[in-house]
Amino acid sequence: MVTIEREDGDRTRGGEGGAAGGGTRPAEGEGPAAGGPPGALPHEGVWRFTAPTVDASVPQARRAVRDLLARQRVPAAEDVVEGLLLIVSELTTNAVRHAALLSPTLAVEAAVGTDWVRVSVEDEHPYRPTALETDHGRTGGRGLLLVREITREAGGACDMARTASGGKVIWATLPLRPLV
Repeated sequence: MVTIEREDGDRTRGGEGGAAGGGTRPAEGEGPAAGGPPGALPHEGVWRFTAPTVDASVPQARRAVRDLLARQRVPAAEDVVEGLLLIVSELTTNAVRHAALLSPTLAVEAAVGTDWVRVSVEDEHPYRPTALETDHGRTGGRGLLLVREITREAGGACDMARTASGGKVIWATLPLRPLV
């Protein structure tokens, strides 16, 4: 089960089998842009998804972000969306694999601006992972390296920060249109 909360506090839940967040589409004249700054576009806003720190949450978080981008009609290029979804998968997988012991839930936040989109994954584990360099003898451990490379190639930025509760949040911001 993935809980989705808009910046304005509206909440819905997505089930296991379907797309999470099917009911979060704002009505005409509602949503983040309606109460936002003058000139805000309808796709702009911030949405937060919470889920248990378990394997099933990885595809749920990916679907929830994909469905949110489609529902809000975010004008992102297809390769940007695919890169963003891979980033969501990698960051959520890291939280599930490395933070579940100290963090029973994780949060995925999607923020969309005029010409950018940012995703972040937050957990309560204090450990700050590092991006490993390529080691062809290992079958895992390159998720953050992949996130960093996808972000760099798209002309975006990524980083990590501590939360007020002592956990961490890892984020990546990509432009809605790829570099030419």
